[in-house]
Amino acid sequence: MVVFVLTPQVHLLDLAGPAQVFSTAPGYTLRYVAESPAVPTWQGVVLQADLDWPALTPDDLVVVPGWRDGYGFFRTATLRRIAEHHAAGGTVASVCAGADALGRAGLLDGRRCTTHHDLQDVLARSYPRSALVRDVLYVSDDRVVTSAGIASGIDLALHLVALRHGPAVAARVAREMVVYARRNGDELQASAMLRHRAHLSDVVHRVQDRIDASFAEPLRLAELAAGADVSERTLTRLFSAATGRTPLRYQQLLRVERAEYLIGHGATVEAAARAVGFGDARMLRRLRAR
Repeated sequence: MVVFVLTPQVHLLDLAGPAQVFSTAPGYTLRYVAESPAVPTWQGVVLQADLDWPALTPDDLVVVPGWRDGYGFFRTATLRRIAEHHAAGGTVASVCAGADALGRAGLLDGRRCTTHHDLQDVLARSYPRSALVRDVLYVSDDRVVTSAGIASGIDLALHLVALRHGPAVAARVAREMVVYARRNGDELQASAMLRHRAHLSDVVHRVQDRIDASFAEPLRLAELAAGADVSERTLTRLFSAATGRTPLRYQQLLRVERAEYLIGHGATVEAAARAVGFGDARMLRRLRAR
């Protein structure tokens, strides 16, 4: 059984992503509990939940989805039920801001945990006895599993399915849901493609679009500049001001990040280097060391 503990202003995808995984995997019953029967979501849909908790066994899972900032205040009785389930040998998980409920239940003390990148500083200040792991998708520590924001709840749920039923079952669930292959927990929350997009330069965004789509291919600065209708010098200046990197360094960053993913999933350094566009592994090794 999977019990989702809901609070007003819960984020739909924080809930729906894991719920879809567990409803697709074989053998799970899903229940939804809250402190009031009608639970408004931040996206405007009102959900119906049970007031009474079902009887739980150590094989059951309790999941706390995240909510809009400024909400998510559970009563002491709810926090106690969450803590008691863990004390009885059960697994407790959270998505995004749901980690705060686990913290208030006393489950983060002395344990590794994570949350959405926008909430990491708040979580670290609120629960200084926890060991916050920044910018990863999910962390598991002694049956307390915390994940980053929104869609990472799917990764967390697939991870739990893989632990209980094997990676083949998790892979089948991911395929049926038409989601990317199950990601490891220590992968970054935000890829380089996202981290360097917080600027307002249309020219640079257009060039980034080109590099993002073809970073494994040779890309000449003159070609990129012509595509953006600016000179090479102007492109380099604008790109560096917007991203802190030259177009070449940005392309190399994407290559290294993709190569790290491939290596983490079993590829050799040599094979990963060639897959992302390097002639051999020497340049990849130099850039990784840098």
